Amino acid sequence: MTSLKNTALATTLCLALAGCVTPGGLHPTGARIDPNSLRSERSLANVTLSPTAWPKKDWWIGFGDPQLSSLIDEALKTNPSLDEAQARARQAEAAADSLNAARAPQAELDASVTGARLSGKDPIYPSYAIGTFAWSKSVTAGFSWDLDLWGGKRAAWEAALGRSHAAELDAYAARIELSVNVARAYVSLGYAFTQQDVAEREQQRTSQYLALTRRLVAGGLGTPQQEALADSEAASAEQQKAQADRAIIAAQTSLSVLLGQGPDRGLSIGRPGSLDLGQLALPDALPVDLIGRRTDLVAARWRVEAAARDIKAARTQFLPNISLSAMAGFVAVGGSTNVFQLPARTYAVAPALSLPIFDGGRLRANLAAANAGYDEAVARYNTLLIGALNQVSDLVSALASVRTQIALEKRAEVDARKSWQDAMAGYKGGVNGPLTPLISRQQLLLAEQQLAALESQQADLSIRLIDALGGGYGADASSGAMNQNTMR
Repeated sequence: MTSLKNTALATTLCLALAGCVTPGGLHPTGARIDPNSLRSERSLANVTLSPTAWPKKDWWIGFGDPQLSSLIDEALKTNPSLDEAQARARQAEAAADSLNAARAPQAELDASVTGARLSGKDPIYPSYAIGTFAWSKSVTAGFSWDLDLWGGKRAAWEAALGRSHAAELDAYAARIELSVNVARAYVSLGYAFTQQDVAEREQQRTSQYLALTRRLVAGGLGTPQQEALADSEAASAEQQKAQADRAIIAAQTSLSVLLGQGPDRGLSIGRPGSLDLGQLALPDALPVDLIGRRTDLVAARWRVEAAARDIKAARTQFLPNISLSAMAGFVAVGGSTNVFQLPARTYAVAPALSLPIFDGGRLRANLAAANAGYDEAVARYNTLLIGALNQVSDLVSALASVRTQIALEKRAEVDARKSWQDAMAGYKGGVNGPLTPLISRQQLLLAEQQLAALESQQADLSIRLIDALGGGYGADASSGAMNQNTMR
């Protein structure tokens, strides 16, 4: 009879195991791109390569403008957005710590005293034995431990730890972004001042032209229509001057926001000096080293690793697991009963084995989601890597083009200024009419405006290239949460 029962039990167990849910057929498909496979030799063929071309941690000092360095240092201390990023990093760290704590054995101590009026019909605590009111006292200690046989909880903790590292890198990236934004706003302020200079020169030229036209009209050598046109040009120049004045205040206000200060702080910012942009050069091992120099790429790699740990954690849910729990203490009922006595002792031991058999597809759906999360993280990393390398290449090309355009525009400005001076001399001497100086002045104004825009664009592109090359992350051991070696 006993043998028959054992056979039936073994058969039932085998059938149960045969019907267990399995992860078969579920796996991720994403694969990270090898940076060496992204060719850039032709695009960067004419660029100087140097192993020291990576931006320094405090790259803004190299521009040689003390006011810019002071503003960035101030922003890094006072801008509230950095506090927000740091708070998110601490939240991610706390979440990882919580999962790590859940892996360890848990112990707790409980003590309670409860007074209750008892029912006269209670068969367990009859009133004739302990009265109609009694105290229940207990002191117990509990212990529990999930053995985590297959490392699922460890994998979940490692995934959360990876996301914590990524969040820490996001916080560091916020510092880089802030410094870049301050520098770009500072360049915009310098451009606004240059526009003001151009507007003032144009205002002087239109005033000179108007005064000469009035003298010619008064002497019978011009017409009222010519004077009206000259006055219209002078009014337009005054409008451009007012617009340039407003642009300066707008740029100063933008800096106030980045500094985390009120608008009066911006008004105290003086005119930017000329920035030392240096010579264009790129690191010699750009595609490979870029993945360890940009915070977004390093953070993306951490998230890929975290997603891989999520898959491992999800797969362990298909396997049997053992947990242990125990309780020991004292429980007594009665007002005069001493709870700390041997008869009041109580204890329990509860080892448990869990094995999923039928779950309606829940575990497979969970694993499928983890696989999809990994594929998404890999695709995000690949997208960032491709975008990063192409961004650097495009900025290098744009910088080279702008430098060529600046050289040509400077020549155009010199020629336009000479043309304006000759046209005014001829207009004053009656050699040519009013149209010639009008056209020459407009050409000179256009050349000055374009030159100012190109020089500002050159400075902005230089800052954006610094940002594209990592903004100084990885320049020293203290620059970020983790470096490339810790990803292994």
